Amino acid sequence: MGGVRPISWRTFEKFLIHAGCYLKRERGDHLVYTRPGLSRPIIVKKVKDLPIFIIMNNLRVLGISVEEYLQEIGKE
Repeated sequence: MGGVRPISWRTFEKFLIHAGCYLKRERGDHLVYTRPGLSRPIIVKKVKDLPIFIIMNNLRVLGISVEEYLQEIGKE
């Protein structure tokens, strides 16, 4: 996983917005993001430390490499 670490949902939300996603709806403590061309929505739970497996699954859906992700997160 090369440097991917748990981050706050707010930081991941900023990354999603930068990646062209927008908030479609919110249910309880889950946020649902989408953008044109995605095979399924991106689901983010409002937790202090978003688990690595959720980040990795969402990167796969977005079609973004770990290197691209780390580069963008490093800018914040």
